[in-house]
Amino acid sequence: MIVASAALRTEATGVVSIQPMLDRITAPNGVVFYRSSLLAAARIPHAFSTRIGGDSPAPFDSLNLGNPNGCDVQDSYERIWNNYRLLETAAGCPGRDLCHVHQVHADNVVWASTNAPFDNSIKADAIATDDPGKVVSVRVADCVPILLATEDGKMVAAIHAGWRGVIANILAAAIAVLREKSADTPLLLAIGPSIGLDSFEVGGEVLDEFQKAFGSKAPLRRRTDGKGHVDLKKCLELQAASCGIAPERVDVSTSCTFLESDEFFSHRRENGVTGRMAAIIAPSQR
Repeated sequence: MIVASAALRTEATGVVSIQPMLDRITAPNGVVFYRSSLLAAARIPHAFSTRIGGDSPAPFDSLNLGNPNGCDVQDSYERIWNNYRLLETAAGCPGRDLCHVHQVHADNVVWASTNAPFDNSIKADAIATDDPGKVVSVRVADCVPILLATEDGKMVAAIHAGWRGVIANILAAAIAVLREKSADTPLLLAIGPSIGLDSFEVGGEVLDEFQKAFGSKAPLRRRTDGKGHVDLKKCLELQAASCGIAPERVDVSTSCTFLESDEFFSHRRENGVTGRMAAIIAPSQR
């Protein structure tokens, strides 16, 4: 297994520190994915997938984990489910029951109960579980994938956050579910690859939503034409901090799915005709 480690950055003060990045992993089966050092240290199986290492042909080449909505061009589900099996093997959780949801850009969190079947058609944007026989997953192609876990690895959640999900604070909703069920166990958080600030152009009405939600701390840039850009990952870091999760318990990807076409699918770059990445996580079996 090949690991590409985090880079260094120089602060404005001249002090060199570790950039809170994710590690890029090439698994023995050829799957390339990103891994949080925080979750890995807690021995929690997980992965943020790339588009590399699967069986799907263009335009879904090659590790495609979902079909685009409302598009005549579709991948076969036989290939999609096989790609999921490849990813689960690479992440260290092969053979577990895969749980996913019908994502709707809202703030609903569902619980995958132990030793019970899960309804994969349910509408939600986050799944949490303490069942070591399950792996929970969300799919993305520019939106932000988030993985959350208790420090002991017994309880985990996968979260999908587009801009509407960020405004609805789906992250806080998922954190509340884990805290309700796990008492005072500290939480670990990893924010995966998504569209970056420079690539995420939005209209003035969306900028206004973020200004209302984050006030003077809103990580956005307005242009003279009324449009602008929003940093979704920075928004989620702010929300994590407001929920009491310290920065040292948060790993953040620096990758932009729109710009890095060799590595990631992008709904915006490909005008909707593209595949899906996934974020997966499973409770530790230690």
